[in-house]
Amino acid sequence: MSDASKGEPLRVLMVEDSPSDAKLVIQTLRGLGRTITCERVDTADAMAECLGRGPWDIVLSDWSMPTFSALAALAVLREKAVDVPFIIVSGTIGEETAVEAMRAGAQDYVLKDKLGRLTPAIERELRESADRRARRDAEAGRTRAEQALRQSEEQLRQAQKMEAIGRLAGGVAHDFNNLLSVILSYLELALGALEPDDPMHEDLKEAHTAAARAAGLTRQLLLFSRHQVFEPAVVDVHELLRGMTKMIERILGEDVDLVVVPPPAPGRVLVDRSHLEQVLLNLVVNARDAMPTGGKLTIETANAVLDEEYTTRHFPAKPGRYVMIAISDTGIGMSPEVQARIFEPFYTTKEKGKGTGLGLSTVFGIVQQSEGNIWVYSEPGHGTTFKIYLPRVDAELNDHKPPVDPSTLQGSETILLVEDEQQVRVVAFNVLRRYGYDVLSAQHPGEALIVSERHAGRIDLLLTDVVMPQMSGPELAKRLGAARPEMKILFMSGYTDDSVVRHGVLEDGAAFLQKPITPAALAKKVRSVLDGA
Repeated sequence: MSDASKGEPLRVLMVEDSPSDAKLVIQTLRGLGRTITCERVDTADAMAECLGRGPWDIVLSDWSMPTFSALAALAVLREKAVDVPFIIVSGTIGEETAVEAMRAGAQDYVLKDKLGRLTPAIERELRESADRRARRDAEAGRTRAEQALRQSEEQLRQAQKMEAIGRLAGGVAHDFNNLLSVILSYLELALGALEPDDPMHEDLKEAHTAAARAAGLTRQLLLFSRHQVFEPAVVDVHELLRGMTKMIERILGEDVDLVVVPPPAPGRVLVDRSHLEQVLLNLVVNARDAMPTGGKLTIETANAVLDEEYTTRHFPAKPGRYVMIAISDTGIGMSPEVQARIFEPFYTTKEKGKGTGLGLSTVFGIVQQSEGNIWVYSEPGHGTTFKIYLPRVDAELNDHKPPVDPSTLQGSETILLVEDEQQVRVVAFNVLRRYGYDVLSAQHPGEALIVSERHAGRIDLLLTDVVMPQMSGPELAKRLGAARPEMKILFMSGYTDDSVVRHGVLEDGAAFLQKPITPAALAKKVRSVLDGA
């Protein structure tokens, strides 16, 4: 007998209606030098229940029980699809009976009154049971590994698809924002030149409203594609949520109960505060729409630690310390097919005109840009839970101070404007001149360096796009800042390159103006930066 056969106890399922006969067989098995664990059954139901609690190494069955024969026991084994040696034990078994048993699927038979015949069959099983169990465990391990691999591959394909859609959305939004900067700016200039009772005033106002809505859509596309300017601050998630409670209650209405579960300890994250507020509001609106006849919305925050096991099953999550935000509703729920597409831009299950399909894609982009992850759990008719995991930080809270509005938008300072899109550059140049500024214009960073070198006077402000040919806006600011340390910097962005934002080239405290620009927004931001507000 091999050493392997002397390891774990041999698990025997005994189908026998005589306790004394069963005891005799078990004593013989134990006499072979192997530890035995045995369970005796004498009905089909009891056998089926025991098989479900497997695995078993051997099934021994009496041949001629009055109520439950060996062939009936073999049928139960086949029905349960259990792969285990089946050995018939009998005191009166002849050659024909043995042949019948073998044809039915028994692997061997032994005689009770000649227990020495039991030894060869059982010894063979003792030798092979350890190997069989090892093969079974290895096969189960391979199956689990294959399932995990398939899940990881599917998650990777989904992540790659979302990344490709994001790049496309970001590129479209970038180009569209430049066009909208021109459209909105000239519309505002035209509206400012007309009297309110002019016949064209109302038409231009409607055009401006439509353009502003288009700007809102591009802003959502940028958030989805993770190309929106990201201004991080340390935020206590529950404190932020507590400040939004009244607003959330108004959004939900009286027929939806709001339950906010406070965390046992503070959970701080490094996020763009306004972006996180938008995430929460979008999910609340989505939950409200899923409960048209009322229900319950639960918002829970808690600190969490994601381990290797969890992140392996939730690609591309990474192990670490997180703050979890769970938003659960008792609404209509979602099918797996809907869940697979809910974060895609413009995908919506709402009626035409009820939604743009950008709410959840915006949520996805903000969470991803914040180095977090979002997962959805839902079943039709059983509600939905969104779980957001944001990296936890131990830094001190940032004071949230609203921006100070400048008292006047007029100025006389010198501004160096750098923008590679001609129409955007021209309209920004004209707007700044109208507000009294002396404007130096450059089409690209190389030209800006030359203009700065040739300009003998003071340059009070560099107004530059972020992503341009030859050199980025932040790189240009560093080059010019070395020669003109008194010069202030204002970045414009219709599309911010992910590597620029995420790797800190745009340093904390840098001033940003998100495209599409408008005359009022541009003048207000320029004056604010120059005044140091």
